[in-house]
Amino acid sequence: QVHLAESGGGLVQAGDSLRLSCAASGFTFNTRTMTWFRQVPGKEREFVGAISWTGVMTDYVDSVKGRFTISRDNAKNTVYLQMNNLKPEDTAVYYCVADEGGTWYLNKYRPRGDGYWGQGTQVTVSS
Repeated sequence: QVHLAESGGGLVQAGDSLRLSCAASGFTFNTRTMTWFRQVPGKEREFVGAISWTGVMTDYVDSVKGRFTISRDNAKNTVYLQMNNLKPEDTAVYYCVADEGGTWYLNKYRPRGDGYWGQGTQVTVSS
């Protein structure tokens, strides 16, 4: 049974940092590109970033470049999202996704948003 469990969300102030973790099980983690999405109620989900199965390639949405870093530990079946210099507009529910059907091209990732999703973790950034 596939299971993705995010943790590490919370309430922080603008400029603070958070590290989200996503523990995966039930599928071959080290062959999957892992992605993070976020969603604000009433808005469409937004692709945040991706990391290739080797961890060599990463890609991010422009709004988080230079502030967020995705990493993975294939030995622990875990992917991380380090978020620095958080802004109020980063407030959202963050989801870990074992994306399926997405493609890498010239170090840019085009996600499908299909595949396995975690339950999400709330990140709230106050101004």
